Amino acid sequence: MLRTHTCGQLREKDAASEVTLCGWVHRRRDHGGLIFVDLRDRYGFTQIVFAPENKDLFSQAEHIRPEWVIQITGAVTKRLQGAAREDNPTGAIEVRVRKIVILNEAKTPPFEIDQDKEVSEELRLEYRYLDLRRERMRRNIVTRHKIVQSIRKFFYDRDFIEVETPILIKGTPEGSREYLVPSRLYHGQFYVLPQSPQQLKQLTMVAGLDRYMQIARCFRDEDQRGDRQPEFTQVDVEMSFVEPEDVMSLTEQSLVALTREIRPDVKILKTPFPRLTYSDAMNRYGSDKPDLRFDLKFTDVSELCKGAGFSIFAKAVESGGVVKCLRVPDGAASSRKEIDELTEIAKIYGAKGLAWIKIGNDGYEGVPVDKLGKDLTKKIVDAANAKLGDILFFTADSFETACSSLGAVRTELGKRLKLIDPKVFAYCWVTDFPMFEKDKDTGAVAAVHHPFTRPKDEDRDLLDTDPIQCRAAAYDIVLNGSEIGGGSIRIHEAVLQSKIFEILKIAPADAERRFGHLLRAFQYGAPPHGGIAWGVDRIVMLFCDEPNIREVIAYPKDQKAKDLMLGSPSVMSEEQIVELGIKILEEDKA
Repeated sequence: MLRTHTCGQLREKDAASEVTLCGWVHRRRDHGGLIFVDLRDRYGFTQIVFAPENKDLFSQAEHIRPEWVIQITGAVTKRLQGAAREDNPTGAIEVRVRKIVILNEAKTPPFEIDQDKEVSEELRLEYRYLDLRRERMRRNIVTRHKIVQSIRKFFYDRDFIEVETPILIKGTPEGSREYLVPSRLYHGQFYVLPQSPQQLKQLTMVAGLDRYMQIARCFRDEDQRGDRQPEFTQVDVEMSFVEPEDVMSLTEQSLVALTREIRPDVKILKTPFPRLTYSDAMNRYGSDKPDLRFDLKFTDVSELCKGAGFSIFAKAVESGGVVKCLRVPDGAASSRKEIDELTEIAKIYGAKGLAWIKIGNDGYEGVPVDKLGKDLTKKIVDAANAKLGDILFFTADSFETACSSLGAVRTELGKRLKLIDPKVFAYCWVTDFPMFEKDKDTGAVAAVHHPFTRPKDEDRDLLDTDPIQCRAAAYDIVLNGSEIGGGSIRIHEAVLQSKIFEILKIAPADAERRFGHLLRAFQYGAPPHGGIAWGVDRIVMLFCDEPNIREVIAYPKDQKAKDLMLGSPSVMSEEQIVELGIKILEEDKA
């Protein structure tokens, strides 16, 4: 080895020992004839000191610059009284250098490594290998490593085996757009990159490997968001002979253990984790991934608004919709500008507007008041348990639009009013999701989760009479308003699986072409099974208090799915294109 110790290793007990360190010049300071350098590596920082007595050595020290890679040898000494740095684990010592080797010089970086200044994301991603040298990023990547290792150990200790599933698989569209990989040997045929190992882990249960887990790479060709990437990582878990409670209980145990190990500074709001049905979550919070760190809830005032004089409310109820109300304590002081900003947020989610009523010393204020009349307004105010100084916000629309738009307003108010304690982790389960949903434009029926999700036993009869009302044996795990995982009990019978395909309008021949391997496997003694998948990137993002998952992925794509460091996607040579039997169509400039 070129070094005897790392830059985060030395302590007072090492005083008087001779050591060799390697690392990057983090910062250099000239003080009163001495040159101090903070030498950095992955493990930390060590202060090294050059004295002027050795002129050649001192001259070299005068010329070194930030990010040069050097090797030094010297004696460990205790720092002078009052000079120790308690914020640095090596802060009680320094190394008096007697020899230096310049291993590599460095150009001036495009941004400062030694300071956590704001740098454009485009520049950071282009020079990601430099960005990863910064303390914040190093800490995130190390935390990610610890989280993955902790998860693996938890499941290994409970008899799970890790099975690696293939990356090149058959295209079986399940909802998201897939990445295609052309075959060189079979022109016109393609592999796809897996959206998840869903069918493979079910086949692993058919194979009798009854406790499977994998840290799995997954790929979806989707538009990018702060919590989405073209390639991402899942903790994939599948178990045989289980019911929802078994999967949920094990998941809960693992997340509690993980939180206490990685984030001992935070409080888990409630254990066992609260459980909400999908219907309750939407009705109370306007989201199927509610943030329970603050206690703003909806009141449904639809019944009170039947035939009301305020036509917006009345028409919504008459057409089968709802009127939802959100009480904001002490919110009556909200300015018109603040209300308008919240209205724009509601509109993003489909609301036509955001009605409001303020409860002030002089009575009620707001557009609906005159139309509703004082008596009905008071009934609505009482139903919402509103007090003097409060404001009520209303959405009136279809159930989905009214809830989701007011839910977005609720989330924004939680941030604006500083109702969120950053030292709290609020986990919860959301269960009893609809099995199917209808496309608003086409009316086509689609699976809410995926087509292999089992219906709840008590809803099986609805498959023949009213499948849209059927609930799934599915469950999502939520942390602080972000869905971090989802799972279900799976279908394990070929007859029931074929029935679901029929409801989804997947013809038998198409089902055989896409999923024949699964249907055949179910005919050879498939056990009842279920599982869950967690989003590793989202979990690490939340554990690191980062705003998006790009901050916790070593080499992410940007928001346009480009790799700015490597320059991908890129144009391939004509020879490669021809070899794959592909013809590139010219883009229609018109």
